[in-house]
Amino acid sequence: MADGSLPIKTIATNRKARFEYEILERVEAGIVLTGTEVKSIRAGHISLQESYATPTSGELWLEGCTIQPYEQGNINNHIPTRPRKLLLHRKELRKLIQRAAEKGLTLIPLSVYFKGSNLKVELGLGRGKKLFDKRETTKQRDVERSLRRGEE
Repeated sequence: MADGSLPIKTIATNRKARFEYEILERVEAGIVLTGTEVKSIRAGHISLQESYATPTSGELWLEGCTIQPYEQGNINNHIPTRPRKLLLHRKELRKLIQRAAEKGLTLIPLSVYFKGSNLKVELGLGRGKKLFDKRETTKQRDVERSLRRGEE
């Protein structure tokens, strides 16, 4: 790390989101967690499949994200699907909430990763794809795959 950047270790990605949504904008956010949640995430026990972010009274909350209870945790273990607060600069937050209020736009978590020792969530502002868009995406992926096979 001669350039001073922190190492990034990706824990989970939401592959389905890239298929279901056209991502217009990306933003990095911090997340408020308890100790057992962080330990469980370090072990890779997190799922972003059905998760989304919602603005509530000027704050952004991650809903539907499942973090399995920590195996060595005690009675103070966390609730797996509780809403978790996302941390952004106030200016970024206002801009994102305004954009998400536009018709058909949703805030979707794309990935969760450690940046140094801090856990970050990459949020994407996405518009839902129509069925024909999904077919086109699948078609492009198949073409790229067959080209790669032909080259190898």
